[in-house]
Amino acid sequence: MAVSAAQTLIFNRLADQMDYYHSILRNTWNELNAATALTAPSYSPAQLIRLGLHFCDHLKGHHDIEEKYWFPVLGKKMEGFQPGHFAREQHKEIHVGLDVLAGYLKDCKSGTTDLDRAEVRRIMDSFGGVLWNHLDEEVRELGAENMKKYWTEAEMTNMPF
Repeated sequence: MAVSAAQTLIFNRLADQMDYYHSILRNTWNELNAATALTAPSYSPAQLIRLGLHFCDHLKGHHDIEEKYWFPVLGKKMEGFQPGHFAREQHKEIHVGLDVLAGYLKDCKSGTTDLDRAEVRRIMDSFGGVLWNHLDEEVRELGAENMKKYWTEAEMTNMPF
């Protein structure tokens, strides 16, 4: 059965919230990716490092919130948010690359390593595909049509987030 316009407001609420935060992450990723171009003189090494570390901290914080608050609730009815399924497994895969990126940028910030824009881009490319897929897939999973399969209107209204 199709979801009415009124139901869409209720059942799509979490997808809208998630898409808002994911849009911020996408924009920061795109800005960081642009800053890695060898022809990006408007970004000093210090600016690129700050931007990259900001991205790493923001993404890690976002995932920490999801895993602590969102996934346990959603996982009660939705397999994709349970341990061993897409959301958590993608987080693990993303964080392999994210940890490398954060470590590299911290080394550059401390001066133990010279910043190499091509290396930043190489590290980003190592996990960019799974990150972008995850950002899209999570929003799709939280979309109205899918949420209506698992949750009642009352349950959606009473979600703790």
